[in-house]
Amino acid sequence: MARAAGISTQQIRNYADAGILPPAPRTAAGYRRFDGTHLDALLAYRALARGCGPQQARAVMLAVHAGERSDALALLDAAHAGLHGERQALAATGAALEALADRSPGRPQRPSARLRVGEVAALLGVRTSAVRTWEAAGLLAPGRERGTGYRSFDAADVRDARVTAVLRRAHYRLPQIKSVLDDLRRTGSTEALQTVIAHRRTALDDRTTALLEAALHLSRCLALR
Repeated sequence: MARAAGISTQQIRNYADAGILPPAPRTAAGYRRFDGTHLDALLAYRALARGCGPQQARAVMLAVHAGERSDALALLDAAHAGLHGERQALAATGAALEALADRSPGRPQRPSARLRVGEVAALLGVRTSAVRTWEAAGLLAPGRERGTGYRSFDAADVRDARVTAVLRRAHYRLPQIKSVLDDLRRTGSTEALQTVIAHRRTALDDRTTALLEAALHLSRCLALR
């Protein structure tokens, strides 16, 4: 079992104790005896964990072993639906970022006037504390008003804030966003932006493939119920 999944024997015991594997008979000496049913459950869980995370994967396996076929299938449907939603969000993110990146700093788009931090936050639908956090992380570099010292955002600053807001809503980390913004400022290129999106799309492909692999083993587990 351990060799088939490429994990340790202790991990097999942990899975058995967690209910991820169906109950296993024991020898007179107390050793568990596993068969093909247990192997299918193990491989199904491992693939599910890659596709939708260990918590949801365990929920599926518990439903299977409890004979709750409809519940198990509903959880699997939810995993596929979640991935579909992420793909749609990624496509929307890519389209939005490309549109934002096409706004050249040399040709300011609305708003044309310089804005203060509260106005930028209102424009993006975020808190002022978020904008300040982005500035502290080096994502934004607004100027300062003479005399008052208030932050002053020009068209390029607003564009950067828009890109940051869109990427943050798509759960990108600040260092990833900084790479995108640095590339846009340096060359006006969207190469870094496209790379981030491509990596995310590849990760989604891998997760969907894992769910397809899990379905093969799950079908065998469910056929025995």
